[in-house]
Amino acid sequence: MASAKITIDGREVAACEGQTILEAAQAAGVDIPTLCHHPALESIGACRICLVEVEHQYNLQPACSFQVADGMVVHTESERAVAARKSVLQSLFSERNHFCMYCQLSGDCELQRLAYRYGLDSWLYPRPYTPMPVDASRQYFVMDHNRCILCRRCVRACAEIVGNYTLSVGGRGGDSMIVADMGVPFGDSSCISCGTCLQVCPTGALMDRKSAYRGVDDDVERVPSICAACSLGCGVELVTRDNQLVRIEGNWDAEINKGVLCVAGRFEPVFQDRQRVLTPLVRRNGELEKATWEEALETVAARLKAIKGALAALASPRVTSETLQHLRLFHGLNAKSVSSLEPVPEMMVNAEGSLSALDEADLFVVVGEDLEADHPVAGIMVRRGVMNRGASLVIINDGQTGMSDIATYRFEPDEIKAVAALAQDADTPVVVYGAAAGDALSALREALADKAQFLGLVPGSNSRGALAAGLSGSFEPDGIKGVYVLSADDEVRDALLVQLKDAEFVVAQASYFGPLVDRADVVLPTAIWAEKSGTFVNTEGRAQALIAALQPPAGVRDDSEILQALAEKLGVSC
Repeated sequence: MASAKITIDGREVAACEGQTILEAAQAAGVDIPTLCHHPALESIGACRICLVEVEHQYNLQPACSFQVADGMVVHTESERAVAARKSVLQSLFSERNHFCMYCQLSGDCELQRLAYRYGLDSWLYPRPYTPMPVDASRQYFVMDHNRCILCRRCVRACAEIVGNYTLSVGGRGGDSMIVADMGVPFGDSSCISCGTCLQVCPTGALMDRKSAYRGVDDDVERVPSICAACSLGCGVELVTRDNQLVRIEGNWDAEINKGVLCVAGRFEPVFQDRQRVLTPLVRRNGELEKATWEEALETVAARLKAIKGALAALASPRVTSETLQHLRLFHGLNAKSVSSLEPVPEMMVNAEGSLSALDEADLFVVVGEDLEADHPVAGIMVRRGVMNRGASLVIINDGQTGMSDIATYRFEPDEIKAVAALAQDADTPVVVYGAAAGDALSALREALADKAQFLGLVPGSNSRGALAAGLSGSFEPDGIKGVYVLSADDEVRDALLVQLKDAEFVVAQASYFGPLVDRADVVLPTAIWAEKSGTFVNTEGRAQALIAALQPPAGVRDDSEILQALAEKLGVSC
């Protein structure tokens, strides 16, 4: 790309032809204010806050969309530019209800910040303000049209980043509003609750039900980490205050998800309503009773020594690779099996493919996988490709999936020849397969060996870490008297509870009360994912850092600490 030398506010700046003035200024550390602009979105130059004066241009130009040229001279804070910005701000503040002291985003609002920057302390224009509706029909966040400035960030994010196209602008003039699906309540719309619109909103128009009024940016701490909802390993920022999880935001710089999250990654951990286990519990006379850590560990050690070989251990894939390595202590007790609560099928043992391929494919073949249910952010990548790039989606399934609404074709598992014919006509086909792919995957490999990329999406957050730690196979209850279940903050399947029915002794290393705790003879309270640091290995085989943002409650211990203490009691290596 050809270089260009421009001058911004009297300072010579190196730029590249094709860059906008805003991009060149930001690269040089020059601050040009924006409002409708967002780095993850295409610029539309709608709000006019970024207007700058370019010499030899009669009109002021929007820095977010006006491209640089060699020799260009730009004034970002000239009298004309500042006057134009103030005029825009006065109009915005006069249109709707912007009484900042009552808004949950006061202190973090981009509109408010600009008002302070340009010295607005009153409204210049009369305020013919008519109250507008507040849509609270969604579970996790609310739309207050009174605070909306119609910047269209939410509309563009829903379309460009998510490919869902739920949002648009309805009405005309002063009656214009953000609408969902031609005017239905948001809770009844095609919204998938990914929360991308919420994160890009520059004002208090979109309000998170949990984090509202719980602290402005200066009051909270942000910890970069990864999501533990599935095996993609999306980058997140955990926003905390006073050792409480206030909200979860997508990390725009994360290579895997580039800021996009799903409902399971953004909202469900914050809206968690299960009761924490805060003290060890030991079953006495048929009832679980509180115990000290020493009592609980002594009880477990004594019973496991007695059971010895007739023992099995299971661990959730929501624990770190470092913790999973500690499970070798059960090999020292001659355990019959040490396995994962979410075993990886043999066909998926080796990592295959890259998630980045989903942003380039012109044909998606999805087999044995319901993307919307199991790996929603991968589903968003596919949806974005179909809706924004014109890619085709082929679903191989004998039933409906969450993405059937945008599928170009749907085939039964025995119709691989027809799928292969479609793939041969594509330039960059990608086969996305899940744990239920079965024989269809082998047929696709044979038919498309030299044509398509293959991407396997394993079940479980850290299933590849579990494989690396030697946790393979599945739990077989025959001949097993004692079972140690490290479920952490995971929810176990009903099928496991049935398998545990006849066990003589069950230990639950768990974070929350639930059916597993009710079945256990000893319960050891352990940390949740936001309280842990360590390594997760995603479906691609990429090792990533999980970083603790919270301290566990008093009386609750880390997974590894519990296993190490138990190993000492048992006299085995860990």
